[in-house]
Amino acid sequence: MSYAIIRNVKYKRANLTLAYRHNERKNSHYSNKNIDKSRTYLNYHLKEPMQSYEKEFERIRKEHNLKGQIKDVSNIACEYIITSGKEFFEQIGEEETKRYFKTAYDFVCEYKDLGEQNILSAVVHMDEETPHMHLVFIPVVHTLNKQGQEIDKIACSEFWKAKDSYRKLQDAYYEYIRNHHFEVERGIESDRIHLSVKDYKEVTNFEKTEKVLKDTLLELTEMPEVKDIRKFMINRDEKIQNEIIKPRDDLIQELYKDNVALHKELTKQAMIIDKAETFERERTNIYYSNEKLQEKCNKLEKELEDTKFDMKFDHQNEINQLNYQHQREIKRLKKQIEKIERILENVKEKIQAFIQWVCKKLSVPTEEKIIKEFENDTYISFDIERQMTINNDIEKENNAMER
Repeated sequence: MSYAIIRNVKYKRANLTLAYRHNERKNSHYSNKNIDKSRTYLNYHLKEPMQSYEKEFERIRKEHNLKGQIKDVSNIACEYIITSGKEFFEQIGEEETKRYFKTAYDFVCEYKDLGEQNILSAVVHMDEETPHMHLVFIPVVHTLNKQGQEIDKIACSEFWKAKDSYRKLQDAYYEYIRNHHFEVERGIESDRIHLSVKDYKEVTNFEKTEKVLKDTLLELTEMPEVKDIRKFMINRDEKIQNEIIKPRDDLIQELYKDNVALHKELTKQAMIIDKAETFERERTNIYYSNEKLQEKCNKLEKELEDTKFDMKFDHQNEINQLNYQHQREIKRLKKQIEKIERILENVKEKIQAFIQWVCKKLSVPTEEKIIKEFENDTYISFDIERQMTINNDIEKENNAMER
């Protein structure tokens, strides 16, 4: 006989990304070797999320006006892992398997009046050894606020408030499944340990445990018939001790030893489970830290690109400003040169008029003659370029004399 198995896992906001990538098969590689990618196309949704679990949570929270204070340490979502034995699904066939998970989905919608609107995702995995469903939902309680008004509130602690809440879940789920004509036995609840499907399969082997229990028979020595008691009248106490009490004591001792060994084995398994849970938490924290670190790196890269862009913009702006100032200075100098040229031209005209007047007063036959005599005597030329040549020659002669 197979069991009606339903297990619950609680998620903080930081855990939703990891759950989303596993449940919705968003990863490229999986550490769970039971996943057969060639069969992933057989997986199907009873409710498919429109986006990531975290975004879906925010959408539902806003659309349905869910109250409740959400902190980083708050459990904001739960996940039911619903399954049964592998042989059970093989016996009932494909259509009944679909009906089993649809029945389980309906149970979750009705249980504690949760409502389908508060379910983030419900996906059935057919690509692993045993079919199972991951159903992620927001733990919403229907209560009253301080003004006495009815509200829907996100409160995981209140949703699982009762000490025997998991026992009640197991009872209700078992009754619901049985009432829908599935031949299963009630699952075994555990308030202390709640594992993911991967850890649950690797650490716990119900089928093997069930077989061991069936093969273990406690055989007692045969009780003597009452009529045979007469034979023990002589040395009665000794015979009773040897034939009845001692075999019972030996059997009790043997059972005690077996019980001690079993206790040690169960303790060892519990420790393995604890380590597995610790590993899962650390792995989730590392994954979340890596995501945060990647976000920080992306942010720094963006800031670096922005800084490079700003520097390039500032540099180009500075170049443009210098070019603008340079062009203004060139224009200013051109104006000064043009002004000086006009002044020189005016001076030249006046000198020319002066020379003509002197020639006329002194009765000099030509202007060229007096100009030439003036230039020879004074080493001053009215031709600017020629004057510059004369100045250079004089400077060279002075330098040579100084040496």
